[in-house]
Amino acid sequence: MIVQRLSLTHYRNYAALDVDFSSGINVIYGDNAQGKTNLIEAIEYLSGCRSHRARGDRDLIAFDAQEALVVGDLISRNRVFRLEAHLRRGQRRGLKRNGVKLKTASELAGILNTVLFCPEDLYLIRAGAAARRSFLDSAICQMRPRYMAALSEYKRLHEQKTRILRDWQEQPGLLDLLEDYNIRMCQTGAILIHYRAHFIKKMNQYAPVIHQDCSNGREVLSLGYQAVKTIENPEEKPAVLLPQLMAHMDSHRQAELDSRSCLSGPHKDDLLVEINNMPAKQFASQGQTRTASLSLKLAQRELLYQDSGEYPVLLLDDVLSELDPKRQEFVLNRIAGGQVFITCCEEKRLERLAAGQVLHIQNGALAP
Repeated sequence: MIVQRLSLTHYRNYAALDVDFSSGINVIYGDNAQGKTNLIEAIEYLSGCRSHRARGDRDLIAFDAQEALVVGDLISRNRVFRLEAHLRRGQRRGLKRNGVKLKTASELAGILNTVLFCPEDLYLIRAGAAARRSFLDSAICQMRPRYMAALSEYKRLHEQKTRILRDWQEQPGLLDLLEDYNIRMCQTGAILIHYRAHFIKKMNQYAPVIHQDCSNGREVLSLGYQAVKTIENPEEKPAVLLPQLMAHMDSHRQAELDSRSCLSGPHKDDLLVEINNMPAKQFASQGQTRTASLSLKLAQRELLYQDSGEYPVLLLDDVLSELDPKRQEFVLNRIAGGQVFITCCEEKRLERLAAGQVLHIQNGALAP
């Protein structure tokens, strides 16, 4: 997948921009608050009408404008596509693919896949288990529609069971529904655990190698999966995992009633990350944390490639900060295959760039 050209009109701080990209490395540099991240955010938006920074489309429209336009020309699946997103204040967005109007953002699926690394991804390592579960869910949903359906169903069941547990003392009759919800949550949860375990197993084929290369052989990364204690082997088929999940949920029934919350299920699972056999969450330095987060994203990129036969577009926002020179050289020159976008503030860091296109952004425009 290659983004050949991007056109922006009244998008964030860009009044108007037309820019052509290299099919390999594209480095976007400039001072803070000039529009570097806005540029790769626009590419991310065309992949699924989502932004890692905006709560809604109206946040993407320039302050003094009523509408914005994002247009991308790209090659995907050996075909040429033009994707257009027309954003309007107080109205639904308009989407087009090769001039044909689309009803929903889901119709963009598979045309432009992206993998984004941004400073917030440090929370993959530093934060609680919820951040790592979110990473797993987002990554697997891109590749496995069955997982997406199961995740949506599990979230609905979890929300409804939470209401039962919250209100059962005032409405005791709600307890009659609890057993049915437990069974359905365990059936759906077994599917989630199975897919997560196999995804992490595949990640372990790539992430440690990437991390070792980036750290110049000084560090060993390892990944694991922490499910509820009754799960003996999370890679087993869902039919095998179901009774094990049920056993854990049954043992926590009274505790759930007392606490009025769901205490058992895959919504408590975690992706374990270790560096040199030490938990990265507690012991990793800033540079190690950034390298580990990047390794997870690059491993996800490799799995998407294995699944589809095409590399997703890699978006690296402010990835060079807090990395030593050898790790910076890895990012700039040794990420193989596909199209890569890298933002950075300091021009001197580009001295290590062996090949690629360099774009200087200043005040929402291309500078010489």
